[in-house]
Amino acid sequence: MIVLGIETSCDETAAAVVRRDGETDGAILSNVVLSQTEEHAAFGGVVPEIAARAHVEALDDIIRAALDDAGCSLDEVDGIAATAGPGLIGGVIVGMMTAKALAQAADKPFLAINHLEGHALTARLTDGLSFPYLLLLVSGGHTQIQLVTGVGSYERWGTTIDDALGEAFDKTAKLLSLDYPGGPAVEKQAEAGNPDRFEFPKPLLKQAGLDFSFSGLKTAVRYAAEDLAPLSDQDVADICASFQDTVTLILANRIGHALERFRDRFPDIEKPALVVAGGVAANQQIRQVLDRETGEHNARLVVPPASLCTDNGVMIAWAGAERLARGQSDALDMAPRSRWPLDERAPAKIGHGRAGTKV
Repeated sequence: MIVLGIETSCDETAAAVVRRDGETDGAILSNVVLSQTEEHAAFGGVVPEIAARAHVEALDDIIRAALDDAGCSLDEVDGIAATAGPGLIGGVIVGMMTAKALAQAADKPFLAINHLEGHALTARLTDGLSFPYLLLLVSGGHTQIQLVTGVGSYERWGTTIDDALGEAFDKTAKLLSLDYPGGPAVEKQAEAGNPDRFEFPKPLLKQAGLDFSFSGLKTAVRYAAEDLAPLSDQDVADICASFQDTVTLILANRIGHALERFRDRFPDIEKPALVVAGGVAANQQIRQVLDRETGEHNARLVVPPASLCTDNGVMIAWAGAERLARGQSDALDMAPRSRWPLDERAPAKIGHGRAGTKV
């Protein structure tokens, strides 16, 4: 089974071709990604209108390159998948309409993919992972802990009640006049910093549940920067190191509790798997802390390659193949969705976190 996947939900224009040989067995035949980082760098974040126009200009060539790299034609694919949400609606529309047109012209099944499901299922392609497993999704717009029990079967155990972690990284970088994107910039600065210099709050850490809050942490960073202005290079490095250290402690705490809950739910699984997906998964300190935390709970950490943690067409193609193998496809009149939770039964959580204590 061969599926073409198209991803245009934010600022990467991407297409890929994936072959599915079995339940957790497949191959990446091509993976083409065009980043728009330079177009948005001057604004310190993604501008939706610029992103959508860039997708329109680039997508046809990206799809052609993906098919050429895979050595196949459109007639040889078994389905065409595209991100249908969540994301910037202009970009989502570009990818969906292109995929629908190709599907209709080539008489192929169309698969409307939840972008988050693409992240959730990638580890089944890269690591042959079987259900069930835990998912920590840490991307620019989402911070969630999900129980994954099957394709289309998700249970949200925790989510951010304000800012996502990726947003907190980006906003911290912008506040400190660092380069965009913010995550890699903050991580690089933190290498030369003292993580113990600033005692930043850890919202919700002492409260029950698995939810996150990063708004208060972001505000504390701003206050620290204002108190020290003008900032020296060492001040910036120390703020970044303290911020990153605080984030990793919060993640480790929540993941530890999530693994305990998983064991209570599935006592017969000897070594549970924690999958970390999304752009923030590229942060090496976060990986190291989560690796240590999973080891202490006799679990294993699964992180797909960095190129498959950020937005890409492979994850969309693979999610499409997973669904197509189960006899699923979508009508051509399906509408794009700017918001599309993985667990549609879970209530939305919007509120304000409370500052915790240093641990």
